[in-house]
Amino acid sequence: MERVRDVRDLPKAHLHLHFTGSMRPTTLLELADKYGVHLPDALTGGEPPKLRATDERGWFRFQRLYDIARSCLRAPEDIQRLVREAAEEDVRDGSGWLEIQVDPTSYAPMLGGLIPALEIILDAVETAARETGLGMRVLVAANRMKHPLDARTLARLAVRYGDRGVVGFGLSNDERRGMARDFDRAFAIAREGGLLAAPHGGELAGPASVRDCLDDLHATRIGHGVRAAEDPRLLRRLAERGITCEVCPASNVALGVYEKPEDVPLRTLYEAGVPLALGADDPLLFGSRLAAQYEFARIHHGFTDTELAELARQSVRGSAAPAAVKSQLIAGVDSWLAS
Repeated sequence: MERVRDVRDLPKAHLHLHFTGSMRPTTLLELADKYGVHLPDALTGGEPPKLRATDERGWFRFQRLYDIARSCLRAPEDIQRLVREAAEEDVRDGSGWLEIQVDPTSYAPMLGGLIPALEIILDAVETAARETGLGMRVLVAANRMKHPLDARTLARLAVRYGDRGVVGFGLSNDERRGMARDFDRAFAIAREGGLLAAPHGGELAGPASVRDCLDDLHATRIGHGVRAAEDPRLLRRLAERGITCEVCPASNVALGVYEKPEDVPLRTLYEAGVPLALGADDPLLFGSRLAAQYEFARIHHGFTDTELAELARQSVRGSAAPAAVKSQLIAGVDSWLAS
C-alpha cells in the first residue's frame, strides 16, 4: 500500500484565488468591528454560508456576501493585512507561487482612485512576497457585468503595471451574463502587452462558455473550465493546446455546480490530458484553502500521491512563474514524491 504523504508539504502553484475571498474569517470580523459594518449571520456563524448559485437569486446572494466583505477593506493597512495573511496561508499549504486575482475598480472608491488602488495592492504583494518568501503576482480581472469599455481601461492599466507584478488579465463574475466576444478588444490589449489571458468559463455555464473563451478571447488558461468535461471534442482541444483549467472543486460543490464531491469531473479532465491547477477560489465563503483541494482529489476521486504530484507539476507549468522558480518547485515535487 502506497504511503500517504502530507499534501501541505507538496510544492504547488495557486492560480485561482480571488482577493477579498482570500480573507480569513477572523480578519473579516475584526475589520467589520473596526468600521461598524453589520455582517449577516452567514458571515459570522463560524461555518461557510449555505450557497447555491445555479440560479439568479443564489448568485445574487453570493455576490451580496462578497460585496459586504469587500466593504470592510477601506485603508491601505487593510489591504496589506489581507495580502500578507493570504500569503501566509498559502505558504502553510505548500504553495510556492500565488497569482491572486483582483478587480481594482472595486477598491478604488476607498483607496483614492483606480491607479492608487492598484499600486497599493501591488506594494502589498511585493512586501508580502519579500516577508514570506512566497512568489506572488497579480492577475487583474475585469467584471463581465460591467461595460466592455471598462474592461479595456483595466487591460491598459494591467499592461502598464506589467513590470510591477501584474502577469495576467482575467474576466470574472457570472459567465451566463454578457458575451465573451464583447471583451475581445480588452483581451487583445492585454495579450499585446505580454499578459496571459485567463477568463472564467465553464463553471455556471456549460462547454460553450469555454469554447467562447478560446475562440473569442484566445485564453491561455481557463478559470474553472470543469464543464468542458461534458464535451469530448472540447476536452481534446484543451489537452492538445495545453490550456490549463483552474479547477476549484470545493467551490463547485458549495455553489451547487455539482451536487456531491464525487460529481466534480476531476478524473474526466485529468485522464483526458487537460492540464489542471487546483485552486481555492474564495476560502472566506467556501471554507477551504489550497491544500484541502488536493485532499478533495485524494479522498473523493482516489488520486494517488503520484497523481497528486502530477497535479502540482501541472499547476506550476501553467503559472507565470519564471523558469528558475518553476524548476525549483518541480524539483520539490519530485523530492516530496521520493520521500
